[in-house]
Amino acid sequence: MTDLFSPLTFASGHTMKNRFMLAPLTNQQSHADGMFSQAEHDWLLMRAKGGFGAVMTAAGYVQPDGKGFEGQLGFDEDRFEAPLAKLASELKAADTLALTQLYHAGLRAIPACDIVGPSDDEATGGRAMTTDEVEAMIEAFIASAQLCQRAGFDGVELHGAHSYLLCQFLSPELNLRSDRFGGSLDNRASPVREIIAGIRERCGKQFNLGLRLSPEMMQLRTDEMVELVSQLMVEGNLDYIDMSLWDCFKEANDEAFQGKTLTELFAGLDRGDTRLGVAGQIRTGEAAQKALDQGADFVFVGRAAIAEHDFPKRVRRDPGHVIPDPPFAKEYLANEGVSPPFQAYLNTFAFVEKEDA
Repeated sequence: MTDLFSPLTFASGHTMKNRFMLAPLTNQQSHADGMFSQAEHDWLLMRAKGGFGAVMTAAGYVQPDGKGFEGQLGFDEDRFEAPLAKLASELKAADTLALTQLYHAGLRAIPACDIVGPSDDEATGGRAMTTDEVEAMIEAFIASAQLCQRAGFDGVELHGAHSYLLCQFLSPELNLRSDRFGGSLDNRASPVREIIAGIRERCGKQFNLGLRLSPEMMQLRTDEMVELVSQLMVEGNLDYIDMSLWDCFKEANDEAFQGKTLTELFAGLDRGDTRLGVAGQIRTGEAAQKALDQGADFVFVGRAAIAEHDFPKRVRRDPGHVIPDPPFAKEYLANEGVSPPFQAYLNTFAFVEKEDA
């Protein structure tokens, strides 16, 4: 049985002191122009001091038209480097792996953007990217990774899940292209592979590199995701794959893959030196341990980390620890480093107590 508090070393040479990684949580705490805010800095640093082995920022856009939320941080301009460098330095001083998540919202971008995707999309009004635009997007991901490395971060995660742009390219329903970025799974996955290759070439093998993927829904096919994860793991260019499962312990919707939990499905693949992280319903010490027992190398903690900045420390003291049930009082969340803009966003998920009329 893998101990939740045993260190985990990645192929890049970086080590997490335990098996808890803060999930990249949308929080809308940054400034309107993409500048990283003090509120977001404080929220993340509090989780580092709370015992997480790795802390990851919310998804940040790599191109201006890739912005998917108001109050979202950007990684596309050199002027963003200084506040990010301060965060990276303080996270590492708190003995945590310092990571960022890079993404482009694609068809899910806010209305003010030039909404683009792999193909024309009637539902969103998005237009198909030209081949040159796809190549520019790939370059933007690589350049943003370089910015994060200059700022002192240990690594980056590419967001290829949740029906954002890289995920849209993987979808056989959304990607109807006829150029080298469309058609077969290999072609549809080529933007992801080219970004990985570019980051490895410019940032080196000592830079931690992960990829978040969805296994189903999102107009994806589970069999293709299993095939892609299998290939990426043995290719050895990633430190880890982050499977965003929504529920680590459910079976796949696809009947062909039922009989195992989603965690067991991906943990059973030949992984080489690639680590497997899983996210979805990790809200108790027991759930975190169960995910490791089913073969994951580490867990991503989301809602539990919002409720308790020191969730790992609490689990260490009590392996059966369970977070309180939401909704939470605004004052409670403020004491956990959750700012008013983040609380406003969390209202969408019934996470904050309603005030009396």
